[in-house]
Amino acid sequence: MSRIAKAPITIPKGVTVEISGRSLQVKGAKGAMTWNLHPSVQVVLEGDVLKVSPFDPSSKESWAQSGTTRALLNNMVVGCSAGFEKRMTLIGVGYRAQAQGKILNLSLGYSHPINYEVPEGITITTPTQTEILVAGADKQRVGQVASEIRAFRPPEPYKGKGVRYAAEQVLRKETKKTKKK
Repeated sequence: MSRIAKAPITIPKGVTVEISGRSLQVKGAKGAMTWNLHPSVQVVLEGDVLKVSPFDPSSKESWAQSGTTRALLNNMVVGCSAGFEKRMTLIGVGYRAQAQGKILNLSLGYSHPINYEVPEGITITTPTQTEILVAGADKQRVGQVASEIRAFRPPEPYKGKGVRYAAEQVLRKETKKTKKK
């Protein structure tokens, strides 16, 4: 049985949740999101608490879906109230980032600059030339954008150069040694 599904979601002040049929909408200071509920899950709003439970408590699939739904709804509530962010760093000589409106200009050691168009609902800021801050209300979309930026130049294991998440540990390899005769 899912223990995650049994935990209630407390709704903070400034966030409104509306349930209409099989659709749930969350509105807050950072944005608004909607979610279509799975048929085997029921959601009840009691005051400022959301409770998720399966329609069929004896079904493993219902419990699994209710745990997944609870986690997604919690991410929606947190995203609409506080938001999510991913911090990234550029490591390498000449690696730079500059945010200009809805375009992120990256110089990552290639012969050409990379212009990444920022999707709707995401804000990218560059506090310094080697730091990137990806922020937004949707946790999945923030992670996807950060992953796409990292994919332009993932950190390599020999010198550690590349785009990495701020808390990421890159396993370093030793260079190849030649045998003496």
